[in-house]
Amino acid sequence: MRGILSAAGYVPFRRLRRSAVPELLGTGGGKGTRSVASHDEDTTTMGLEAARLALGSVPAAAPSALWFSTPAPAYADKTNATAIHAALRLPAEVAAFDLGGGLRSGPGALTAALSAAGSTLVVLADQRDGLPGGPDESFGGDAAACFLVGEDGPGAPVIAEMVGSASATDEFTDRWRSPGERRSKVWEERFGETRYLPLGRDAWSRALKAAAVEAGDVNRVVVTSMHGRAAKAVAAKLGVGEGAVVDDFSATVGQAGAAHPGLVLASVLEQARPGETIALVHLADGADVMVLRTTEAIGTWTSVRPVAEQVENGGDLPYGKFLSWRGMLNPEPPRRPEPLRVQSPPAWRAEDWKFAFVGSKDRSSGAIHLPPSRVSMQGGAVDDMEPISLAGTPGTIATFTIDRIAYSPSPPIVFAVVDFDGGGRYPVELTDVDADDLKIGDRVEMTFRRLYSADGIHDYFWKARPIRARRG
Repeated sequence: MRGILSAAGYVPFRRLRRSAVPELLGTGGGKGTRSVASHDEDTTTMGLEAARLALGSVPAAAPSALWFSTPAPAYADKTNATAIHAALRLPAEVAAFDLGGGLRSGPGALTAALSAAGSTLVVLADQRDGLPGGPDESFGGDAAACFLVGEDGPGAPVIAEMVGSASATDEFTDRWRSPGERRSKVWEERFGETRYLPLGRDAWSRALKAAAVEAGDVNRVVVTSMHGRAAKAVAAKLGVGEGAVVDDFSATVGQAGAAHPGLVLASVLEQARPGETIALVHLADGADVMVLRTTEAIGTWTSVRPVAEQVENGGDLPYGKFLSWRGMLNPEPPRRPEPLRVQSPPAWRAEDWKFAFVGSKDRSSGAIHLPPSRVSMQGGAVDDMEPISLAGTPGTIATFTIDRIAYSPSPPIVFAVVDFDGGGRYPVELTDVDADDLKIGDRVEMTFRRLYSADGIHDYFWKARPIRARRG
């Protein structure tokens, strides 16, 4: 049996209250919140977070390929999937590819993986922008999702198989964005609705026929689109039972573009029971429908960090800070020299340390060294080390300082000395943190972030963030 072995979504910690927009601009905004990638996050770092969560549920799994789909890549020309590949410490023989840039590319990559061979890690991420006060700014969102797709196997059984799918494609201009632009332009929404409604209904009926199920037999339906009006119209015409159409997080996360169908589907799988029929409907330049059926294995599969928990644990972000992070405002930076670009040869030589947070462990004494060292600090043994990754190891803050002078894209910088569980100590920058709430003894976990960018090169490394208990 082939299908989904594991799934996960990632929602950044920060939230922008839509009501904060008119407080400053006098227009725009709305009700609810949207998720916001931090100043040190991009689609690559968010995609990695989702991938770590998905693989954390099936530690025995070994993907043979990695596909990364995003309309907002950190790099053009350079493959973005290779950074995720390096951070996961995947073998060199595991191919890593970027797939597409349209809003349809996310569910398209998942459908292709379910129809292909081998074990594929499908990573989806998007970061939505818009002009200040516009609907895309307020109702967009930032998020990522990841699915491990492959054959049933020991330690990684199929939790959901695809039993039917269909697509309806049409060429019409509804939403578009020129390469290099951040703002999307949209045609009058009534036109898009007149196109998406028949396309969605057509793909829906053919997908149900392929799956040999009736609309009333579908337990949960995910309907997503950047065209909110069309999504509501299509959902009303599906003929499913009352309550079958699930919450799409539009009031809390916003619309995360190409990543959004994966985010909502991952959340649905986290709550599903064995034998349920789940349908995903995505509208973008046509309509794509996927019909899944959960297996008995989903009853024992456990998500490392459920999407609902991440949505619940967001932290407020002032609108001015949001505009600064998005490059819409340019506040006075710290009066210190900006960093130089990363040099390629030393970055390549330190790939395991830089991308996967791999230190060294003395075989004789067990002492852990961060960064890796040839000489042991206990006993002085030379070149008797083994690699050890602490990217997934939590730690405790031994001490910390707040630096308001050093250069940062979003000052101040909070540095902490972290003692890792099982050994190892390292001074590390903190992120997703409110400095006034920090105290010695707080627990933290590592997260892959972007330190800065210079000359178009992104300096990726690891930071620490607070481990937050679920609210409620």
